[in-house]
Amino acid sequence: MASLLSSSASSTSLKLLHFPSAFEFDGIGSSRRRRRRRRDKNNSLLKVTRSSLADASTLLLAAHHTVDRYIRSGMVIGLGSGCASGMAIQYMGQQLRAGGLKDIVGVPTSVGSASEAAKAGIPLNQYQDCSQIDFAFDDADIIEEGTLVAVIGRRRLQGEESILQEKSVLNAANKLAFMITESQYKGGLDGAVPVLVQSLNWMEIAEKIDDLFLGDAEVWRRPSIGQADPLGGNNPLVTKEGHNVLDLIFTSPILSLAEVAKGLDKVDGVVDHGVISKFPCTAVIASEDGLQIVDSLPRNAMEAL
Repeated sequence: MASLLSSSASSTSLKLLHFPSAFEFDGIGSSRRRRRRRRDKNNSLLKVTRSSLADASTLLLAAHHTVDRYIRSGMVIGLGSGCASGMAIQYMGQQLRAGGLKDIVGVPTSVGSASEAAKAGIPLNQYQDCSQIDFAFDDADIIEEGTLVAVIGRRRLQGEESILQEKSVLNAANKLAFMITESQYKGGLDGAVPVLVQSLNWMEIAEKIDDLFLGDAEVWRRPSIGQADPLGGNNPLVTKEGHNVLDLIFTSPILSLAEVAKGLDKVDGVVDHGVISKFPCTAVIASEDGLQIVDSLPRNAMEAL
């Protein structure tokens, strides 16, 4: 993480705190893809390793730090999804029962986070019913070094989970923190960006995305169950809002997530995607050496760079 120590040009503050201590599949099939190497001969499912046992112990530190540092009594909190978010939700419940926090209301980003919050005894409200969200935390699949632009939604969606709901809650928060391991914070990103598209003409939309990133990425429709397949197999995933999920799998390093998002936003039929750029934003980065905290620049300062 030596690069973090030289990132002052892209963060308002950088504090080193010491505490006790992929996706792999091919794209939409066509003849122009033949020059590309096959990445998964067995067409295996998207594989996401959220955290190993070692990562889980360090993420626990990140979860506790996030709750202790940013959450105060009386706040409305966006509750993220994933390993670290589940730990943070459990710790919030412990703090509520112990009296360290009072009058907290949680806004879940998924069915899973709602279930965790209910078990932890955290009162819940729905995003549509909230006038404001003071703070939100979440896991991220990857975060771009320096910009803190993140990708969410790579994991397999369960039941009524929704990338749209998760992203809406995060964007609505006054401040956002992502809890990740050091391997998830880097430049030259790889892997997939999930893209939500209209279901009726998904193939046409997929071809437009394919053309936009030709030579750098492949496009697969995500299945709900079974083996991964360029067309989504016999059981393509349909979200609760009625959209298909296309996975835009980069075979070359991603030079700029912001440019990827900008390109996707211009494609007719794209409803949304898993790229999120939020200011202010904090990355709580867990490693065996402790925690590193990186805060984003205000948007106007980023534009001036």
